[in-house]
Amino acid sequence: APSTQHPAPSTQGRVPFDGTIAAPNAEKATAIKAGFKADLMDTTARASARVAPRTAARRISAGTQMKAAPPAPVFGSARTACAAIVTMRCWWRRRLTREHRMTQMMKAAVFVEPGRIVIDDKPVPSVGPMDALLRITTTTICGTDVHILKGEYPVAKGLTIGHEPVGVIEKLGSSVRGYREGQRAIAGAITPSGWSNACLCGQASQDGAGSAHGWKAMGGWKLGNTIDGCQAEYVLVPDAMANLALVPDGLSDEQVLMCPDIMSTGFSGAESAGVRIGDVVAVFAQGPIGLCAMAGAKLSGASVVIGVDRLSDRLQMSSRLGADHVVDASQVDPVEEILRLTGGRGVDVAIEALGTQATFEAALRVLRPGGTLSSLGVYSTDLKIPLGAFAAGLGDHRIITSLCPGGKERMRRLMAVIQAGRVDLGAMVTHRFKLDDIEAAYELFSHQRDGVLKVALTP
Repeated sequence: APSTQHPAPSTQGRVPFDGTIAAPNAEKATAIKAGFKADLMDTTARASARVAPRTAARRISAGTQMKAAPPAPVFGSARTACAAIVTMRCWWRRRLTREHRMTQMMKAAVFVEPGRIVIDDKPVPSVGPMDALLRITTTTICGTDVHILKGEYPVAKGLTIGHEPVGVIEKLGSSVRGYREGQRAIAGAITPSGWSNACLCGQASQDGAGSAHGWKAMGGWKLGNTIDGCQAEYVLVPDAMANLALVPDGLSDEQVLMCPDIMSTGFSGAESAGVRIGDVVAVFAQGPIGLCAMAGAKLSGASVVIGVDRLSDRLQMSSRLGADHVVDASQVDPVEEILRLTGGRGVDVAIEALGTQATFEAALRVLRPGGTLSSLGVYSTDLKIPLGAFAAGLGDHRIITSLCPGGKERMRRLMAVIQAGRVDLGAMVTHRFKLDDIEAAYELFSHQRDGVLKVALTP
């Protein structure tokens, strides 16, 4: 678990991202302005010295009767003066903007080493033509973030963690159309380019944009994996027109907080398995993703859904969200109990939502012949397939894996389900923390203490 002994980072010198200059930089700005005035006077004087003789010569050559050349005007000529002023204003603006950008900082949860994710100061991201800068209003911690914390999934040191953003559009890239700054929006944990071979084949999670063949395993997962994520005050959303989904009026941050990842992932477990009307479905592990898988199976038409877990709080939430049966794996053998509930037939679909050998094997053992195992877990060790449960490879079983579908249309559809009242996942937010307290949030969430399901993080 991460240490909680690290001192809070200093906020001295941080500049709010609103175009204003904080007090520590006021003297610097004044000095720059004074320098601008001095340089402007020097530039205009030199311009006058160059222009005045030529102006007098032109007048004399035109036959103008002059006893003596008039005093040189302050700016020489209007055209030269305007050019000088524009040049110096542009220089001053660039100088001041450069100085300001060097001090634009934000708080972010940074991966330091296995066992340590801490709050640190990082520069606010620059916005490219196709990007959008989202000011985070709410985000959360995912089980995958815990894998990163433990060193079970490798990421670069210094990376900002997190991939479930809810916020307000702060700035749009110059080529982004169809949005306005100030609108509420979310982006999926998967942020595909929208134009790679994988995307055009309908498998955007395996986006290989920029590669020779257009495919890359898990390539659509960028936030908190290959680029800075959203456990911060701001996050840069790549390919904004493919990934930003506007939040409908009337939905709160916490109502849509599950859409970017766990709702999309959980529902995909049922969708990928092809759950049909009348199916019997077992879901192993009733954590956030398992609960969403159970809800997705019910929405897909399953007549019986069985939730399996070892924690009573999670089993209670499973029943609340619509499970027909719950099995406490700490009290009974879940395989035997599910076979008993199905009269020895087994289930049509088993969804594994934890990522361990034990849950994967149990899910395989409860399948009927020809059934489907839908795997959503993130595994940190090799898996073994028991020969008997697999019917020596002749049981017509199907094993399928899924990575959270992303993109703005996926997000729109998930929010539409919530808006229509078909499912309410807001109750899954059991704890709330400020971003500054993220180490305590990780400690609670990673150890599953105090009945935690999901935490909401706010700036």
